[in-house]
Amino acid sequence: DFRKLWIARINAGCRLNDISYSKFMYGLKLAGIGLNRKVLADMAISDPAGFTTLVSQAKAKLN
Repeated sequence: DFRKLWIARINAGCRLNDISYSKFMYGLKLAGIGLNRKVLADMAISDPAGFTTLVSQAKAKLN
């Protein structure tokens, strides 16, 4: 099941940026960022800087 793998990868990227998976996903929703889990997981692995930017945007909407 790829969904579990994607969530695990996103969660790992989130933990490196000091945010939980659920708060990150909620922050993305509030920010209007509609990337799916497959794309997010790929970013977490292959583009950590871009993923960190997404985390920053999600955190900004949560505060």
